[in-house]
Amino acid sequence: MKKVLILAYDFPPYVSVGGLRPYSWYKYFNEFGIHPVVVTRQWGNKYGNHLDYIAPGESDKTIIEETEYGTVIRTPYKPNLSNRLLLKYGEGKFRIIRKAITAYYEMMQFLCFVGTKSGLYFGAKEYLKDNDVDLIIATGAPHILFKYASKLSKKNNPPWIADYRDPWSQSKSRSVNTFLRKWNEFFEKRYIKSALRIVAVSDFHSNKISSLILDKNIEIISNGYNPDNKEAIKNLKQNNEVLKFAFVGTVYPWHPLKVVLSQFNDFVLLYNDFSFELNFYGINKKKEVQRLINSEFPSLNSLVNIYPKLNNQDLFKILAKHNVMLLFNDYCIVGSKMFDYMALQRKILFCFSEEKGDEYFNFLYQDEDVNKVNFKVQEEILSLTNSGTIVKNQKHLLETLISLSEEFRNTGQIKCETTNTEIYSRKFQVEKLSKIILDVCNKNN
Repeated sequence: MKKVLILAYDFPPYVSVGGLRPYSWYKYFNEFGIHPVVVTRQWGNKYGNHLDYIAPGESDKTIIEETEYGTVIRTPYKPNLSNRLLLKYGEGKFRIIRKAITAYYEMMQFLCFVGTKSGLYFGAKEYLKDNDVDLIIATGAPHILFKYASKLSKKNNPPWIADYRDPWSQSKSRSVNTFLRKWNEFFEKRYIKSALRIVAVSDFHSNKISSLILDKNIEIISNGYNPDNKEAIKNLKQNNEVLKFAFVGTVYPWHPLKVVLSQFNDFVLLYNDFSFELNFYGINKKKEVQRLINSEFPSLNSLVNIYPKLNNQDLFKILAKHNVMLLFNDYCIVGSKMFDYMALQRKILFCFSEEKGDEYFNFLYQDEDVNKVNFKVQEEILSLTNSGTIVKNQKHLLETLISLSEEFRNTGQIKCETTNTEIYSRKFQVEKLSKIILDVCNKNN
């Protein structure tokens, strides 16, 4: 059995999409001849929102857990001054000071071992004093973990693999000016140079990374759904009393949220005798959605509900009782949300295939070459798996809502015949990653 050290900042119990990827490695590596040792930070779900990301850990000592799946090392976490100010005084105060402190640590962490994320390096370093591992894998963001993996690999000899959940220096949030872009590019090239292999979540991300990292092949290990979650809800039936729609996770600037709400509002005005629910779970724009409904779509006030973040298993059981899952067009990016929806085997309402948000083309990544990007990848997967309805535009959405309401009136459910989803399970993707790891380990011996 090969032993692999995993540097993963996001990890359960913290509720995030980023944490589910390394958790699936931890959960399934054993089945493919790998013993995982995860180094993460101490997490709690005290707030149930974004503040959990900066809330202090439960102990000033490292906590080590041994389970049937592997080992988890939870390092102490103490918020820096910026985070402590935010926790104590809220987002409205000391903004300039907090931004300055954050910027300082974001830059200095590449020059020395400082900042809230450095605990993972020291926790891994301490473990490696008395334990040998066959390989190190770091998953980013945060991409500072690539520095830690590179340093640990050089000091302790095991090869390392860089796992990109998102591009690094090509992200506009890390490239707001020429200096910052060059700064990130310099360190990305420096540390990735020592990585024996690179993996990424999609072809789009691979193309972006390879435009900077020219001399390395990048292999695709996509996200997916948790097969255990799918098994847990196989006997749960969708609700048959009120037609329930659900949306989970982040609302991005290019998402046609206002247009979609307007069509739900028009539907209410046309069919005020038909009852439905539109439920949002763990979204990032709760206040904005509430203001939008109150000011422009008051007819939806009693029909729209917004719930806090939940852990993946609990959320899955709740979503299984819904009838329709709302999915926005992310063009060339396929998020974990889509795979989870498919595993639920509830009809997906994809908005929109024709109306494109201009904000998308100015968002996170630099200078996309549209000729190298597949902007229809979500639609292709939906068609392949027969998972839902591809809604063209807002007019088509209203027509679809009317059709769904008629189906629900007549049958008490919304039919969904999802198929061919097995290759989109996280376990299938872990098996692919395991083959890469074992190949690297065998060649390194």
